[in-house]
Amino acid sequence: MKFIHVTDTHLVPPGDMLCAMHPSERLSHVIEMVNRIDGDAEFMVLTGDLSYHGLEPAYLSMRDILADLEMPCHLLIGNHDDRESFKKIFPETPSDDAGFVQYTVTHEAGVFVMLDTVEHEQSHGRLCAQRLAWLEEQLSRHADRPVYLFLHHPPFKVGIGSLDECMLLDPEPLGRLLLAHGNVRHIFYGHVHRPIAGSWLGIPATTLPGTNHQVGLYLGPEPDMVGSHEPPAYGVCLIEDDSIVVHMRNFLDDSPRFQLADPTSKSATKPSDLAHLPDALRGQV
Repeated sequence: MKFIHVTDTHLVPPGDMLCAMHPSERLSHVIEMVNRIDGDAEFMVLTGDLSYHGLEPAYLSMRDILADLEMPCHLLIGNHDDRESFKKIFPETPSDDAGFVQYTVTHEAGVFVMLDTVEHEQSHGRLCAQRLAWLEEQLSRHADRPVYLFLHHPPFKVGIGSLDECMLLDPEPLGRLLLAHGNVRHIFYGHVHRPIAGSWLGIPATTLPGTNHQVGLYLGPEPDMVGSHEPPAYGVCLIEDDSIVVHMRNFLDDSPRFQLADPTSKSATKPSDLAHLPDALRGQV
């Protein structure tokens, strides 16, 4: 099966800009390309920081943009979001009995678990006893199914000091639950605005660039977070019985696509010399 992963859209009220860009326009580009090229996906997941200030006008803008998406969309919240404002604009997104925005999506490929890691008015994440109890119940209920976990904050350090200071605090109870289940195939997270692949406790984990701005790759303890205009992307995730593959699609990339096997492409000295793809193939790459 195939699904789409998007993160850190950081929408602001209509007309406002963020980091010298328009986040709403960026998200609209994502939706247009997903519909055009990846429309065979089962659904999209947005792993938090949907807005930048948690303001209702930003959520209303997101609702309008997502109305054009031609597949279901499952939303998580992040540290820049406001839980109550979000729930007011997206009341159809499930919450647990304690009011946290977390729920499961079942599919023949397995169970997709959406977690709420937001600590009110804090940059770091947390899973309190109530949220962990809810997760334990879900994992027990689906003990015989593969699980794919989605959360905003990474439960491990990524090597960038400013981000490691605001990761998921006290991740050990989460790790114990996931290992006890024994069939958590992949962790998808947001928050870091970078393409990162790795693992935690032996469980593969990936994240990707935000759709608006990125965090610069400055490894080490430097506490100041550096922003960048590196290319944005969304994830195209392919699940098979024996594999999980995550592609990054740079949705603003309009560089030439050409036939590598054509001799003129190998000897080309300028873009106009390239053996460009037929129109029938251009929409597939």
